[in-house]
Amino acid sequence: MSGIVIFRSQDEPISQTNFKRSLDALSHQGLHRQNIWISENEKVGFGHTKLSIIDDLSGDQPLSDGERTRYIVANGEFYDLGSVKQQLKQQGYSFQTDSSSEIVLHLYDRLGTQCLDKLRGEFAFAIWDERNQLLFAARDRFGVKPLYYTVYNRTVYLASEVKALFAAGVPAHWDQESFFLTDSGVLPPNNTLFANIYQVPGGCFLIASDSGIQIHRYWDFNYPLIGDSSTQLTQEDYIEKLRHTLDEAIKIRLRSDISIGCYLSGGIDSSTVLGMASTHTSKPIQAFTISFDHATYNEEAIARETAQQIGADFHVVSLSNVELAEHFADAVCQGEMLTYNAHTPAKYLLSRATQNAGCNLVLIGEGSDETFGGYAHFCQDMLRQITAGQDEKTTRKLLEELKQNSKQISPALFVEGGAEALESVRQSLGFIPAWMERRVRLKIDGIYSDEFMAQFSQRDAYRIFLNHIDVIGQLKGRESVNQSMYLWCKTHLPVYVLRVMGESVIRYHGIEGRLPFLDRKVVELATQIPGELKIHKFTGKYILREAARPFLTDTVYAGKKHSLLAPPSTFDPQGAFFQLVQDTLRGSVMAAVPFYNQTKAIQLLDRIPEMDDIEKTALEVPLMKMLSACFLQERFGLA
Repeated sequence: MSGIVIFRSQDEPISQTNFKRSLDALSHQGLHRQNIWISENEKVGFGHTKLSIIDDLSGDQPLSDGERTRYIVANGEFYDLGSVKQQLKQQGYSFQTDSSSEIVLHLYDRLGTQCLDKLRGEFAFAIWDERNQLLFAARDRFGVKPLYYTVYNRTVYLASEVKALFAAGVPAHWDQESFFLTDSGVLPPNNTLFANIYQVPGGCFLIASDSGIQIHRYWDFNYPLIGDSSTQLTQEDYIEKLRHTLDEAIKIRLRSDISIGCYLSGGIDSSTVLGMASTHTSKPIQAFTISFDHATYNEEAIARETAQQIGADFHVVSLSNVELAEHFADAVCQGEMLTYNAHTPAKYLLSRATQNAGCNLVLIGEGSDETFGGYAHFCQDMLRQITAGQDEKTTRKLLEELKQNSKQISPALFVEGGAEALESVRQSLGFIPAWMERRVRLKIDGIYSDEFMAQFSQRDAYRIFLNHIDVIGQLKGRESVNQSMYLWCKTHLPVYVLRVMGESVIRYHGIEGRLPFLDRKVVELATQIPGELKIHKFTGKYILREAARPFLTDTVYAGKKHSLLAPPSTFDPQGAFFQLVQDTLRGSVMAAVPFYNQTKAIQLLDRIPEMDDIEKTALEVPLMKMLSACFLQERFGLA
């Protein structure tokens, strides 16, 4: 696990002072080893901070080829490259280190950007091609490892975190349209909250030369067309194939001689990962579980049962309202995005506890809900798909059954309304994904500034988002539930799950997170599995549940979906989080955030004591987003 910084100037030599400041901004806990390469003309700089997991000191980066005409820096891990290395040796390449990044460097020499087809793992890397005066940078297929870029004063900057770009002297400004899209729940995967700062989207690569910057896609989720049965198997065959593919994806992520951990909840995903991983190691795996002081949100008992059955070393991380409030600002600013629940500082504190236990590598279950239909809104999409053309009474009866079978669901999911704001989506897709309806209902009017409303009240966030999507090529002719999952994976997965809840808060504590559910082979298999095997009789992830049955307790196998959500945190007058919200939103920082009307926000705060529980729960998301914006404004000095 590493951090990377790249400067490439077209004119003057790069500022080595700014370069060092940028790299220092990435030197979090456990990432203190730095290495720098500056080209002879001082117009190109590569920087690397490192937590050594597998590669030894001989694999320190930046790495160069034997002729010193190509250089590489990489963040993350590449898997299953042994056979590729042997082929390269047969083709005359020699290796100076055991680093997998050196294999990638030689692959690029051999295949150019097509080398990406050979790569498997969670990664972001950059290669400087001196001979062709070309910068090539790429991100893994799903966007697990972040990679940001900008152009400022005719210099291209890339880094693992936005704060490293700010440290390099790039101006720190809000991007108002991106805020509008984020607030609407549909930030495209290439955008950030910050003006002129972008992400290389998952599955894409960047080429920068004297001719400018180009972004190209090298991979995408390819769902089958309706009626295409060329690759369909029996249910039993899918179960066996999925079990084998996932087991292999987990196995290759265990190749390290250090202590292995697993983030364990009460759900299928993490229980499956822990269960399968335990069959490949002779040492007990350390399992880390969050415990909240609220029974509805506490999964400790279920997780403990799983750990006992598997024989894992079980660690409970008990979190209070006080701790969540104390670390909210740090967690948000590590994620560099708005958050909508105190699960962000919860994940931050979970990673701190993992580091304190001496564990630097954890297996994580993220990605399963997105590709196997685990969320209730995908079940709602499936319900609409299978009842299309049936009478409304039957559909409503089934919808009520789905509601009763869904646990820990926000009231906004099944509340009527919101479709009128999504008519452009219906026109483009022929239906409206349930998760988009929920996004509309989670917004509260009347808290925004007059200037912000004058600029954006007439804009259609969902049309803007769809303009970034290849609707004809990737969505038309597919099952609606697959279309919904595809769109979710283009915004919420990379922008929120993998960033706000993933790499940012994990990486800060020097933890390497590995995600077997987002293995290329697992996801490519998942896209070909029919929707009715992913979501079967209101049971999400049905096919995964059956494939993982030998590794699950009866409780987990029969259980319902539990998202990682912290208990409502902002309404207890005696709680630390309540005080944090009240003090911050009534203070001077909130007055400086350009998107909100502070007077209206205070009026909303004053009404909280009169609200019922449903109203308060619906208000939690807007309050968390306002609180997030305040801390980003303050910490980064945003204009």
